[in-house]
Amino acid sequence: MRLFFLGFVLTLSACDMAHLGNPVMWPAMVVGNAAQNASYNARRTRVEAHVNAHHGDILNEIENGGGPALSQGMDLARIPKPDQPEVLRILKKDIAKFSPDTDQAREMLVVWLMMHGR
Repeated sequence: MRLFFLGFVLTLSACDMAHLGNPVMWPAMVVGNAAQNASYNARRTRVEAHVNAHHGDILNEIENGGGPALSQGMDLARIPKPDQPEVLRILKKDIAKFSPDTDQAREMLVVWLMMHGR
């Protein structure tokens, strides 16, 4: 009976538990998530530094339909080239949110770029 119970428990431990996944794979998932988070944080830091350094230029380029500072910001955020014209159109429509030269406006622009990146 104990052997049956042990086999039953081991079989159930290999089952998927909805969003938690297989418990045997948790250590590997932790390592994978840590690597993904480190990659995302590094990319976000680069985008944030670029936006902080070129905020005024980026706003002018949004109003004028594009330019090198905006393109570089989109590239750093990994916004696909085919999606960039649509992103620019939406940025132009919402430029009032990003226009004041404040920390909050720059942060909103960084979040917005990262949200549309891959």
